[in-house]
Amino acid sequence: MNAIKKYFGLIWLLLAPLVIFELINGAIQHIDTAGKKDINNPVIWIIIIAIFTPIAIGLVIFGWYAFRGEYDHLPQKSKDLYIND
Repeated sequence: MNAIKKYFGLIWLLLAPLVIFELINGAIQHIDTAGKKDINNPVIWIIIIAIFTPIAIGLVIFGWYAFRGEYDHLPQKSKDLYIND
């Protein structure tokens, strides 16, 4: 199970920047000042990119922690949350 977590962490780590790249690429292709449709409006694209960029950053952070193995041991009880020194 821990290996699956690491593989999915790597997938999230690589997928998030790819999604942002595709959003920006789609914006560049579809923005047209002469266009009449909503997809040609740059404001819509700015809003979409502004919403999904923090989500993608969170996925990169989550993927990095999963790839490093930070989620290998998950607590079973609340007393497992405290660090015993």
